Amino acid sequence: MNWLNRLVGALLTALGLDTGARWVGSVQFFLYDGIKITVLLCGLIFAISYLQSYFPPERSKKILGRFHGVGANVVSALLGTVTPFCACSSIPLFIGFTGAGLPLGVTFSFLISSPMVDLGSLMLLMSVFGAKVAVVYVIIGLVIAVAGGTMIEKLHMEAYVVDFIRKAGSVEADCPALTKRERLQYANEQTASTFRKVFPYILIGVGIGAVVHNWIPERWIEAVLGGGNPFGVLLAVLAGAPMYADIFGTIPVAEALLYKGAQLGTILAFMMAVTTLSLPSVILLRKAVKPKLLGLFIGICVVGITIVGYLFNAVQGLLI
Repeated sequence: MNWLNRLVGALLTALGLDTGARWVGSVQFFLYDGIKITVLLCGLIFAISYLQSYFPPERSKKILGRFHGVGANVVSALLGTVTPFCACSSIPLFIGFTGAGLPLGVTFSFLISSPMVDLGSLMLLMSVFGAKVAVVYVIIGLVIAVAGGTMIEKLHMEAYVVDFIRKAGSVEADCPALTKRERLQYANEQTASTFRKVFPYILIGVGIGAVVHNWIPERWIEAVLGGGNPFGVLLAVLAGAPMYADIFGTIPVAEALLYKGAQLGTILAFMMAVTTLSLPSVILLRKAVKPKLLGLFIGICVVGITIVGYLFNAVQGLLI
């Protein structure tokens, strides 16, 4: 969508503004990225929600119940790619799956995959970083989800799920088949609902990106997040974890950081930490699991994301 950036620049120039000025450049970045991500967001949410209408919780539980071992973790991680975009919206589904008696490791593969890797992130990452980066990001995210769930399964952590969830059980109910019109209506409703929730974070993310893009000197970014700092990935993970946003809100920040010289792996580690380990989602998850299991989940995510960051930094030259 570079044509959109040129169009915004032309409109600002027609208004008598100098796009070479910092504040005008910030306005151009804000308008361009805001419009671009909003258009992509609405289109992707509609398409993914229509696909998601084929995988309601009842059907997902039935699908997952057919698989065992690592295969179940793989299927669970893949199902996570067609679910809502943030960790907080995935945790209720995680609780439902766990209460229904699905293996704990399988449900954690879903919980890790759902916010970290989704079809929306794949398409949007392609538009910003290119197809190779997007595909590798999704593959590695799925590997973390499968490995993390498998580890939790092998450690037999069922005793660290709170009692009311373990004893909840489930009520089997046939999910009525939706007509094409009902699926379209569902997709419209999901698009409107998700847009209302996500749009404020898009504005915040684009605003931060505009500041980074036009006001923060490149040497500062390179000193903290560039190749010269071996702790850049760790700093990015620690900075991203307490935040609350989804991938649509973090991409404009990531785009600006990459332009300023931050390493690719460091940026992706920041994005993964924000989407998977946000403070509100950790607090919500604490209501469902005991501290030891929560700590294990956080540890697996931090280690996995850190490895991903350093790996992407090592192969950055081959990807972009």
